[in-house]
Amino acid sequence: MNIAIFFTDALQESWQLLVQSAPYMLFGLLIGGLLKVFLSADYVAKHLGSGRFSSVFKASLLGIPIPLCSCGVLPAAASLKKQGANKGATAAFLISTPESGVDSISITYALLDPIMTVARPVSAFISAMAAGIGINLMEQPPAQKKTDLTLAVHSDCGCSEGCSTSHEQTRESLTSKLGTGLRYAATDIWGDLAGWFFVGLLAAGVITVLIPDEAIANYLGGGLSSMLLMLCLGIPLYICATASTPIAAAFILKGVSPGTALVFLLVGPATNVTSLSVLFGILGKKATAFYLCTMAVIAVLCGLTLDLVYASLGISAVAIVGNASEILPEAVSMVAVLILLGLSVPPLITAIQKRFSTVKSGCDCDGDCKDNV
Repeated sequence: MNIAIFFTDALQESWQLLVQSAPYMLFGLLIGGLLKVFLSADYVAKHLGSGRFSSVFKASLLGIPIPLCSCGVLPAAASLKKQGANKGATAAFLISTPESGVDSISITYALLDPIMTVARPVSAFISAMAAGIGINLMEQPPAQKKTDLTLAVHSDCGCSEGCSTSHEQTRESLTSKLGTGLRYAATDIWGDLAGWFFVGLLAAGVITVLIPDEAIANYLGGGLSSMLLMLCLGIPLYICATASTPIAAAFILKGVSPGTALVFLLVGPATNVTSLSVLFGILGKKATAFYLCTMAVIAVLCGLTLDLVYASLGISAVAIVGNASEILPEAVSMVAVLILLGLSVPPLITAIQKRFSTVKSGCDCDGDCKDNV
């Protein structure tokens, strides 16, 4: 294949995915910004410190809509644990948060189909519950700690998840809160996601053009062996839930079963090699091993169940993938693309500047601490 033609075709495929997903991404960012403003960190910590089951349930449910990647969730989880959250609740939050999120749910609806859109957060909730309850049953009941819930959540790097007290926040006007939420969505949330989102789009375009349909169908067409192979691919990979969605869509279009794609969507965002050392510090080695094993087992079970659902309904995921996005007029999608690209310029420039900077020191709120070069 001619290289120029290959890259042209890959870019065209990536562009089509961007057009389909942009409106839903903007909607997800809006919801994420509102969650940041109206769901205070002190309220979160208050409900995650006691109860082996109730705390895990709350943490699992809480993590579903929050848009954080597998590295971005680490300082937030560490902060919750310091404020009194038990290990099971912390583990549940660590699983459900990166596996889902309002942004990834929106883009799943845009690029895949309603069944997968429901299956993804439900599977994330189940895996978070299983791991969290198991870890709490393994651990001794934690001593009750009195925590100052008026303090804002801080990460180990000294970054703050909220610089004002809940009392000060209640004094803000609704307009001010909405403005704060929109700024947070456009800068902090999208700043963390933009680079990985576009990497995911480009990877999806390359996969669509490069990999023959026969190869995908032979090795990842469905069944237990396909899902175990996807586990080996997804567990060490660093990719956020949003960026993994267009890749999963490309896989499905190539013949991957929806259950196998779901395994990738669950384990890819929730784990990566670089975060394991941090997980050891937060949960301990024994709990981390249980965390990984439980997540892998539940992901495969959910994948097998999802394949059975599609088979019982007589639905072909290849035939309906992306059809949900067709409900929006093309003009709306193009306006959303322009807005999203405009929001992407500052974080991408910042990322490039950091990449080529000769001095890298300090740390950021994603928990990425760097040594001086």
